[in-house]
Amino acid sequence: MRDTRESRLLLVLLIAIAFALITVDIRGGEDSPVDGARQAAASVFGPVENGVAAAVDPIGNAIGAVRDSGERHDRISRLEQENAALKQRLGSDDRNRSRVNELDKMLKKAGAGQYGIKGAEVIAIGAAQGFSWTVTIDVGADDGIKRDMTVLNGDGLVGRVTTVGPSTSTVLLANDPDFTVGTRMEKTDELGFATGQGDRPLLVQLLNGKSKVKKGDRLVTFGSQADKPFVPGVPVGEVVRVDPSGGDLTRNIYVRPYVGFTKLDIVGVVVEAPRTDPRDTVLPPRPAAPKPTPTVTVTVTPSANGQVEGASENQAQGNADGQVPATGVPPSASSPPPGTGDATGPTDDE
Repeated sequence: MRDTRESRLLLVLLIAIAFALITVDIRGGEDSPVDGARQAAASVFGPVENGVAAAVDPIGNAIGAVRDSGERHDRISRLEQENAALKQRLGSDDRNRSRVNELDKMLKKAGAGQYGIKGAEVIAIGAAQGFSWTVTIDVGADDGIKRDMTVLNGDGLVGRVTTVGPSTSTVLLANDPDFTVGTRMEKTDELGFATGQGDRPLLVQLLNGKSKVKKGDRLVTFGSQADKPFVPGVPVGEVVRVDPSGGDLTRNIYVRPYVGFTKLDIVGVVVEAPRTDPRDTVLPPRPAAPKPTPTVTVTVTPSANGQVEGASENQAQGNADGQVPATGVPPSASSPPPGTGDATGPTDDE
């Protein structure tokens, strides 16, 4: 519209009419004459406003969602990172506790046998060395490790060092078929040679074919000359089967090793042998035998007249008082109580 005199007069007139209607509406209160026109306008324009709002609201919501999506994504990412950090921390704490327990067991074992050890961690399993049962540990020549040193952990004999590098070493495990160690039986001192059989029990050939051995007997290492490759007294395992003695010069037994070779983590390399043979002192103490449970046996004997006589004086006294005996059978009404005599039988005077 052009800015002319007529348009200005029309604008002033419309403003004046608007102020007049506002004044009339305010003074009229609830009975305002403008209220009818307001309701008519609401009836006409209300559906139009609702339709426009229904069409515009999804667009507004989409715009708001796009605006807030970045903030929500950042918050979700932050929560996921915190969750992962908490899970890692919990797993790390459990692992650290487990490793501390393993280290504590190994140090106690070394202390009992007076072994000087160098702690190490298993960092690889022997795929690189072929098909033998070997592991790689994270200590080597720089740490004073030499070939043919005994390796143990908190359970017993792990193996011996076969290859040494500057910072790592290879350990041949005691269950490898190429592994052989001299053994000595607990208490009886019977000597033998243990050979690995993979995931099966160790095969031990006792030098005395008539040796007395039974399931549950335990073995330790016998030791080598100059303590290489084996120091004495390291626990080896427990007998699980004994071949019958056939009169041969030797006898075969089968021993379950104390060490779990598939779950090695913390080990110790014996860098200093004990001054004296610890013999059986490094073996774990045997569990205490369970205490026997006391049992009570009640014996009843039938008398000549068919009555049940108790095995104790208390039982007889209970019958004399008319009580139910220990057997749970009440005295018969047709049978006289003990001590009164039978009607046809002899009396105490006779």
